[in-house]
Parts: sequence; C-alpha cells; structure tokens
Amino acid sequence: MTLEDKLEEMKVSRKWQSEQGSGTASKDSDVCPKCGGSGWIPYEQDGMLFAKECDCRESDLMSRRLSFANIPDTFKDKELKTLKTSVYATADGKQKFLTACNIVKRYIDNFDDMLEAGMGLYIVSRTKGSGKTRMAASIANELVKKHKKQVKFAVSTRILDEIRSTWKKDSEYAESRLIDQLCLADVLIIDDFGVERISPWVQEKFYNIINERYIHKKVTIYTSNVPIEELNYEDRITSRIKEVSYLMEFPEESVRDLIAKQHNKEMLEKLAEESKR
Repeated sequence: MTLEDKLEEMKVSRKWQSEQGSGTASKDSDVCPKCGGSGWIPYEQDGMLFAKECDCRESDLMSRRLSFANIPDTFKDKELKTLKTSVYATADGKQKFLTACNIVKRYIDNFDDMLEAGMGLYIVSRTKGSGKTRMAASIANELVKKHKKQVKFAVSTRILDEIRSTWKKDSEYAESRLIDQLCLADVLIIDDFGVERISPWVQEKFYNIINERYIHKKVTIYTSNVPIEELNYEDRITSRIKEVSYLMEFPEESVRDLIAKQHNKEMLEKLAEESKR
C-alpha cells in the first residue's frame, strides 16, 4: 500500500467516525467506534495528517495471545493472587505450598532475567490433584496478561496426539508448523510431563522440542507427578531439563479431595437446615 493509499484510507476512516458520532453508523456494530476497524486513529496537526495507534490494537493482540496460549477453560481466570494455603489440610502441605508461592513470586518479579537466561520451573508432586496445574495456569495468565508474553499451554499426551493427527491427509496443520509453535513460544508449559508411554518415537519428539528450546534459551515450565531423576527419558533430555529448571516441590496431598469433602459438608449442612423448617 502506498502512502497516498494509506492517507485515503485514513480519510475514509475519519468520515466513518464522523458518521458514527452523528448516529448514522450502526450502534450494534462490532467494529471499533474509535478507528473504524483500521487500528489507527487519524488526526491533523499543523495542517498535516498523522495517525496514532488505537487502544483496540492492544486489545486485539491480547485476545490473540490468550487464544494462542490455549489455557484450559477451568483455569482461564485463575490468578496467582487468589491462591490460598487453606486448600491444604496438613501443616506440611501448607508450608510446602507457601514455599512454592514464594518461589513463584520471586520468579515472576525477576522474569526478564529468567527469560534472558532461559530458566524455567519443574513443578512436582507425586500426588494427583495437588494443585500443580492450577499453579502453572496462574503463571501462564500472569505472563500473558501482565507481562504480555507469548505463552503456550499443552498437556504432554495432547502434544503427542496432535503431532500424530498431522499425519492425516486432511490435516489442517503440518507437523513442522505444530512443532514450531511449541519451539518458538516465549514460554511453553508442558502439563503432566512424564505420564506418557515412552517409546523411541516419543523420546525423539520430546528431545527435538526440549533441545530446540534449550539451544535458544526459551523458557519451559513443567508440571509432573514424577521427580526429574525418576523420569523414564534418556539422559540427553533429563540433563537439559535439570540445567534450565528450578525445582519446585508441591504438597503431597490432593486439593480435590479436600474440596470434595467441603462440598459434601456444605450440602449436608443445607439439608439439615431445610429439614428443620
């Protein structure tokens, strides 16, 4: 597009805005009323026509970042500030969780340094439902919304399933494009790492992803039920994870179990109150 074409487009946008203000444009339109959907707001200064970015551009970028992140619906609105030690029943569980929160706070506060060094996290607890995924998703939301980073959230088994799906003739994506998304994102979160059935093919795929990120100092965050030293992966994979990951131990108790007990208790209390009426 030439400069003249761009100026003409901006003039049209100005006319559209004028119509919007006079009520001739549709009030139900999804098009930004400030810029007419162009992403730029034209203005005159000293008889010359200029343009400034519209607020909707950043909003659109944020929507794209969140879409790319693919954070599970259950955790899309979870924030670090809403994490509570009260979801754990034991003193040891509460203390481990508090320590984990302090590590995450320091990690996020110094994230630019972490990004430059390519340092990630390995969040581990042998207990399912201990809150590891909730923590990882909260970190993802923090990095996307406040630090405006490109984050990709993916379950380990889902990564493998999606790679296999690219082999189909009618596949929308090529395997290389999917791998690129995983390798090039500023931050990759691999949830439930280590639960997948290990085979030479699985070893090779994860080595390619992890090594590419290792070489280019890309941040990778893992959640796992398996300590690093007990992973069934080759040393070329585990050694790279160890080198660029801060170990973060999570409580060995299930948050889901406690929540389920609380829900049952609340239900019984309500039933008891109703029976008294």
